Amino acid sequence: MKLIIALAFLAVALAAPQGDKKPIEIISSNSEMNADGSYSFAFESEDGTKVQESGNQKQVGPKPEDIGTVSRGSYSYTSPDGVVLTVNWVADENGFQATGDHLPTPPPMPEHVVKMLADLKAAGLL
Repeated sequence: MKLIIALAFLAVALAAPQGDKKPIEIISSNSEMNADGSYSFAFESEDGTKVQESGNQKQVGPKPEDIGTVSRGSYSYTSPDGVVLTVNWVADENGFQATGDHLPTPPPMPEHVVKMLADLKAAGLL
């Protein structure tokens, strides 16, 4: 029984946060919301993390009530190995698309597929 209690105390001690980690301060922050539904915000923290985003309303369908928000932005942070990584993104009627030098990209399309797609388009099937 004493062993179980000792192990329980050990488990609690190991699960407790280690060290005195100070919260990361925000060194700048801006935000704007407009009556037309457009908005923007940005912030930067003391560790170099930067975030910015802006968006506006857009007609995304044939009916007047088919309105959606188109947003774009970026964020950057320093990786554990000291490299600053930046992601630029857009979210619109085509979905969320992110780009960045460190993100994987698909391989180029094989030439025979490019030709087949061109042939289908020329035949009016695409």
